[in-house]
Amino acid sequence: MSEIKNLKPECIWRNFHALTQVPRPSGHLEKVQDFLLDFAKGAGVEAFKDEAGNIVMRKPASEGMENRKGVILQAHMDMVPQKSKASTHNFETDPIETYIDGEWVKAKETTLGADDGIGVAAIMAVMEDRTLRHGPVEALITADEETGMYGANDLPENELNGDILLNLDSETWGKFVIGSAGGIDVTAELGYKETETDESDVAVKISLKGLRGGHSGLEIHEGRGNANKLMVRIVRDAVAGCEARLATWHGGNMRNAIPFECETVLTLPKENVEDIKELVAGYKSVFDNEYKGIESGMTLTVEETEAPKCQVPEDIQDNLIDAIYGCHNGVLRMIPAIPGVVETSSNLAIIDIADGKAVLKILARSSSESMKEYIANTLAGCFNMAGMKVTLSGSYSGWDPNTDSEILKLLEKEYKELFGSDAVEQVDHAGLECSVILGKYPGLDVVSLGPTLRSPHTTTERCHIPTVEPFWMLLKKTLEDIPVK
Repeated sequence: MSEIKNLKPECIWRNFHALTQVPRPSGHLEKVQDFLLDFAKGAGVEAFKDEAGNIVMRKPASEGMENRKGVILQAHMDMVPQKSKASTHNFETDPIETYIDGEWVKAKETTLGADDGIGVAAIMAVMEDRTLRHGPVEALITADEETGMYGANDLPENELNGDILLNLDSETWGKFVIGSAGGIDVTAELGYKETETDESDVAVKISLKGLRGGHSGLEIHEGRGNANKLMVRIVRDAVAGCEARLATWHGGNMRNAIPFECETVLTLPKENVEDIKELVAGYKSVFDNEYKGIESGMTLTVEETEAPKCQVPEDIQDNLIDAIYGCHNGVLRMIPAIPGVVETSSNLAIIDIADGKAVLKILARSSSESMKEYIANTLAGCFNMAGMKVTLSGSYSGWDPNTDSEILKLLEKEYKELFGSDAVEQVDHAGLECSVILGKYPGLDVVSLGPTLRSPHTTTERCHIPTVEPFWMLLKKTLEDIPVK
């Protein structure tokens, strides 16, 4: 099997392979920051780590091109650390194991990190290539994009000098992203005093696994199953029909990923165990029918387990179940002027209920500021009625499209000349750092582009090999033709 560093263009794949050998999950970036600084030193370009943990590189203009507009190439260094249940991978210490499957590069039972390692690799290729012709080029490789865009949010306002920002975090080749949604984190919390489990009761563990999951922005419109929202239907009926009580609930682990698995422990009278097994089997048939053609790998199991000493008080349990059942999840509205693009959505990403504390986390998104406020308040109202404390945090604005962008027109011209077809302008429902950076540098001319990636934030994340070389060709040609100031 060929190694990915031997793929074409070698300059990008070699650098991406090097990145896969450096642990870089969000929140643990020391190793990749050092790696990037060492790389810049070897490439002979200026580089430093700023106060936000971002890595900035600066490469002077080629001879005779000093009068061109400055370009900032931007990507994020962190990756989402998702792995299969069977994987023993440690994201803080272990390299990513990549392999080639036909036209795709994938990872063995983990996220690949092409989101946004491919963008970083392209920046590295530009920085080390002495044959490229270009004006002044800066690199902004941001920290902790996946957990809250912290690097972009804390970016100093007088750090960058460029006129144009090319964000390399787009995920469909041939589409230039010119706008994106804003977002806000909704966290609902509740402390409670556990009650003792009845000595005569037994316990069962219900496990829902094998859903596709996915990016809660890019793939929210595809109707994929949300493990938490599916599980609540089972738990509600188990409480109502099997005298079950909730002990623990663990579903999802990333705020920006559709949860693909969930596990609950319920206590109940021993004589009702067969009833709950029938209930779960019935829901498996229901879910298979509802998600036919969307979810093919779903498993739903119930097994007896050791009874916990404590469980959630009945009134708290009922309120939590009602809130989880009633909270909005999925697409709320499409953009009225662009009916094919999601405007507003929410994703019930994480539920943790155990040891006297319930925590629910949702990432709500909208390209409309007023609708972002509306969905956030809708969710807050739902959880407030359950007696939960709700915190709204990490709000970032959307990126308004500029169809008159000079760099957009240049990219479209170069694309047509190189490949003989027209590129597509697109507004993404996913959040991009462009909006945050524009808030600090409002004069920038911004477009996002990249090769094709699929299923980021999941263990089926993959990068389409045939799109990487044309992406590199376009990037080089565009840098060469950047207009004068």
